[in-house]
Amino acid sequence: MTILPTAIRRAVMADELGPPDAYRLVDHDPGPPSPTQVRISVRAAGISFVDVLTAAGGYQVKPPVPYIPGSECAGVVDATGDEVRDFAVGDRVVGSGWGGMFANAVNLPARTIRSMPQALSFEEAAVFPVSYATAWHALVDRGRLQAGETLLVLGAGGATGYAAVQIGKYLGARVIGSASSESKRALAAAGGADAVIDARADDWRDQVRAANGGQGVDVVFDPVGGEVTEPAFRSLAWNGRHLVIGFPAGIASLRTNLPLLKGASLIGVDIRQFGIFEPEKSAANRDAVFGLAVEGILRPAIARSYALADFQAAMEDAAAGKSAGRIVLTMD
Repeated sequence: MTILPTAIRRAVMADELGPPDAYRLVDHDPGPPSPTQVRISVRAAGISFVDVLTAAGGYQVKPPVPYIPGSECAGVVDATGDEVRDFAVGDRVVGSGWGGMFANAVNLPARTIRSMPQALSFEEAAVFPVSYATAWHALVDRGRLQAGETLLVLGAGGATGYAAVQIGKYLGARVIGSASSESKRALAAAGGADAVIDARADDWRDQVRAANGGQGVDVVFDPVGGEVTEPAFRSLAWNGRHLVIGFPAGIASLRTNLPLLKGASLIGVDIRQFGIFEPEKSAANRDAVFGLAVEGILRPAIARSYALADFQAAMEDAAAGKSAGRIVLTMD
């Protein structure tokens, strides 16, 4: 095993799942990596709505306690297990997993690690893996988005929404971004959206149709849920596909006559279970999006960075969902 000396390590932890103020910054050493693991000295960790939801116990699968939140990070390898051959101490890497990232150091299986693209900063790399892998799986595997089709992205200024805008453009689609604030619409446009519309407009469906030349859209990317899901589904063209990514605005209900009348499909997208049931395909997808990041084609947007000690404010910011771009924790 190869190990670099390290300073005192800390982590955000709670003995019971709960809101941000249930968590504390405590001394925490993850110990040496197992033979198949890599230990990362974390430089930055991404915070998403799902991270905060999971930390609160509101996600559909509850993690064991005590719990350290965080599902993605970027940093430098400071120790490798005896069986690890693809990484060495000092390598800049990006990691993802289910918890453990709001910390100075984390042990992760080497198979979940990727070399950090030189085009990205630590902060950008820390918010890259989950959002872009989710958007790729949704649009390519589940939505079968084709060049020349029209993609409607809800929450286009958010984490997975912004990733979907960029990937949709890369795949050759016409992209319509829907977002709730001027700053989020500006971000979606900067990410490549061909048209942007106000998610809170009274004539929202009319604006969607007008943005697509009076026609319905082929694919809806929906990480929002709530009241917007039904009008979005109604905006589909024949043989349209509505991708359910998440529902921070609430779980919606659809009348079953709608899919029948449109010949349309309502399709669930669960990146966590995809990795469990189809690990090889999941790994190939991550290779694809990381390759595009290396080329500079895909790049996340950072709204704000917080120091590790300010984790509560960072989690509250991410939970509010008002920022255009991602929220990041930076380590000591």
